[in-house]
Amino acid sequence: MDLLEIALPRRGHQVNAAPAPIPGLARRRPQRLHEYLALGSGLVLLGAISLTWSALAVPLHYVLPRRWAHLLGRRSVTTLFRLYLGALDLIGACRFDLRELDTLRNEGPLIIAPNHPCLLDAVMVISRLPNTACIMKADIVDNIFLGAGARLAGYIRNDARLSMIRQAVAELRNGSHLLLFPEGTRTTRWPVNACKGTAALIARRARVPIQTVFIETDSPYLSKGWPLFRCPAMPITYRIRLGRRFDPPAKAGAFTEELERHFIDALRDAPRFLPPDAQQAADAPRPAG
Repeated sequence: MDLLEIALPRRGHQVNAAPAPIPGLARRRPQRLHEYLALGSGLVLLGAISLTWSALAVPLHYVLPRRWAHLLGRRSVTTLFRLYLGALDLIGACRFDLRELDTLRNEGPLIIAPNHPCLLDAVMVISRLPNTACIMKADIVDNIFLGAGARLAGYIRNDARLSMIRQAVAELRNGSHLLLFPEGTRTTRWPVNACKGTAALIARRARVPIQTVFIETDSPYLSKGWPLFRCPAMPITYRIRLGRRFDPPAKAGAFTEELERHFIDALRDAPRFLPPDAQQAADAPRPAG
C-alpha cells in the first residue's frame, strides 16, 4: 500500500462518519419536552384555580355565617383539588391511587395522620375527604394563592400552639375530620421523620381515634428542598393506603413513640424517594450499594 492509498480513501468508503446515536436519546427528547409542558401546565392551572377561588372566597368569608362558610369552603376545596389532580392524570404528569381514602368519607370524627413526603399530600387527602379541617403552616394561610380559601374553609394555623389545639379539638367535637401530619414537616429522614406529640395531645383531649395513612411515591418531586420549577421524570405515581387506627392515647409520650414505629415498619419497603445519603431512622434498611 503506497502513501496515496493511505491518504485517500477508496471509492465507497466513508470519511468522518457521524457517531452512532445514543440508544433511547431520540425517544427521550420528546418525553422530556412533554414533562416540561406538563410541569408548566400543572403550575399554571393550580395558580389559576387558586387565584380564582381566592377572589370568590374573600367576600364569602365576610358575608356567610361561619358554619355555612366552613361547609362551602371545604366542599369547594375538595372539588377543586379533585379537578386539579384529575387534570394532572389526564396530561400524563401523575398517576394517583387514592381509593382507600374513600372508606373514611362517612366516618365519624377522626384524626387523619399521614406521613409527609411532598407538598401534594394535603391536596390528595382533602380531594377525597370534604369534611376535613386541616392544620396548616401560618405562611400558607397568609399566602395570596391559598390563604383566602383556607380561611373560608376554617383551616387552622399552626403558629399559636394552644389556640391550634383548642380549635382542633372543637372541630373534632363538631364531627369533622382533622388532617394533621405527625412529622410536622416534609420527610427528610428515611422512611419518616421523628413524630411530634401534637396528634396524641389532640386525640386525648377530644377522645377520638387516630387513623394512620401511608403515602407512597416513586419521585422526590416537591419533597423538602425541591425547587418549584425543577422538572421531574414523569409520570409520577402516588399511592395511599390506610394503616392502623389507634384509640385515644392515655400517655402522649409513649404513644408518639409507638406511632413513629408503626410508620417505620409500614414504610420500610416503600419506594424510596430520598437520596441514598439521607438520614436513616433506627432499624430502617439502607439502600443497596
